[in-house]
Amino acid sequence: MFYYYGRKKQIAKCYPKPNFNTIIEPFAGSAAYSLHNDNWKKHVILIEKDKKVFDIWDWLINKASEKDIRNLPELKVGEKSSEFLHIIHAATKMAFFFKNIKVTPVLARNWEISRRVFLESLYKVKHWTIINADYSNAPNIEATWFIDPPYKGTSGMGYKHNSKLINYESLANWALNRKGEIIFCEGIEADYLPFKQLIELKGVAGKRSQEMIFYRAKNGKSLDSQQFLFR
Repeated sequence: MFYYYGRKKQIAKCYPKPNFNTIIEPFAGSAAYSLHNDNWKKHVILIEKDKKVFDIWDWLINKASEKDIRNLPELKVGEKSSEFLHIIHAATKMAFFFKNIKVTPVLARNWEISRRVFLESLYKVKHWTIINADYSNAPNIEATWFIDPPYKGTSGMGYKHNSKLINYESLANWALNRKGEIIFCEGIEADYLPFKQLIELKGVAGKRSQEMIFYRAKNGKSLDSQQFLFR
């Protein structure tokens, strides 16, 4: 819905389709999986610990109208903004710590794209639920659980609630006790569940990164990633 560092918008198509009528994202971010294709039509529950990110979702789901979206200002290169909704479009994890920012061409472009997406997609999220809480407070109901935490190690740093603040063994135990199916995203440093490679991504300056996945189907069985990739 909006720009968020580490979001899954470009690779949402690579993950299994939801097999339950409810989708729960306990690390909501920008909820790219829940917005992908027709996933948004499900009963979507977002859990977001970061109050600033929660406030964006609360506004979009419970308060914003199409008129409000149309009235969002343009951002001009060189001007400054202290609005968090603007700042996170800067395409850097450090944006979570900025109190204000000078608008760059990248930020201005990302913001303009998001303004269009807000207007086109606002109706999709009006039946969703957003909860400001830690992942562990998510209701344990039968659902498709899309679990996308800050990745273990260096790639999970930079966020306000970063990888240093997460007990990954506890997270793994919590995830395995969820009812329904589990789609668990991680990076190459993850070793606390039997993750398998999902896809290799090409990043800035030719750098490549591995997107890993642990998947447990609704019948309780784990599948190899190639059994559902691009299905």
